[in-house]
Amino acid sequence: MTSEQDAFDLVIVTGMSGAGRTEALRVFEDLGYFCVDNLPPALIGGLIELCKNKPDTPCRKLAVVCDARMGNFFEHMHDELEHLATQHISIRILFLDAADEKLIARYKSSRRRHPLCDDGASISRGIARERDVLYDIRQRAHVIIDTTHMLPAELRTKLNEAFAHGATTRGLAVTVYSFGFKHGVPRDADLVVDVRFLPNPYYEARLKYLTGLDQEVRDYVLYNEETEKFLKRWEALLDCVMPGYVNEGKQQLAIGIGCTGGQHRSVCLAEVTGEYLASLGYRVSVAHRDLSLAQKREPSARSATSKE
Repeated sequence: MTSEQDAFDLVIVTGMSGAGRTEALRVFEDLGYFCVDNLPPALIGGLIELCKNKPDTPCRKLAVVCDARMGNFFEHMHDELEHLATQHISIRILFLDAADEKLIARYKSSRRRHPLCDDGASISRGIARERDVLYDIRQRAHVIIDTTHMLPAELRTKLNEAFAHGATTRGLAVTVYSFGFKHGVPRDADLVVDVRFLPNPYYEARLKYLTGLDQEVRDYVLYNEETEKFLKRWEALLDCVMPGYVNEGKQQLAIGIGCTGGQHRSVCLAEVTGEYLASLGYRVSVAHRDLSLAQKREPSARSATSKE
């Protein structure tokens, strides 16, 4: 059996030009795949070997676009698939398609030349040639998506449903950060929560110069009736709105949690919020915007309990 370290998840993205391959590649990037566009099929195995020879690389999930733009290089696709089938590699082929009339309309609106019209052939003729070239790979595809009547957000939703498998809750990446209102209200947050109504550790002498990252402050903030009531309702709100953001096709979400100075309450609750969202399967990063501005104790009186 292959080890988890050696295991690869390979998605081959192919299909008709104008059917949404570029948008698909963006979705795979958001899902944590290492993506390569317009890769000749004969080089897929080499790319996998390159990743295997770097054990510290995060590239265990690969998404490569291989299509008719490659001309004669695409003829090697069948042989490469047969070769990869002998290895312990999970391969899924995604084929994106659309009706000819829609493809023609998209090319006309973009004013780009179809890749198989080098000899001056019409767009419709180029599409017919491309269908011939891609016939075999379409027959082998694991997932076929017709984008004729799809908006980009709808395609993202379809791809997340097919490939995210809940590991990152369908692709939504969440940044949770603390801040202090006295340093300015953030302009880039999608959700802003004001927690200044909670008891303030700043007025406790033993906690004043600590931060929300210290266990003493965390205990003070979390283990009181007001915070317990707030967290119960805050988590219920997140349970309600987060699936809506996912279904809407949102790829990034910023949540700002603010207290007066951005040192105690907001820091603690940003950490707790990040932990909660991570437990639900979202990709979460936590940052503390104003923590470096926190009031410091004089060096001669610095507490031995401080993490510094």
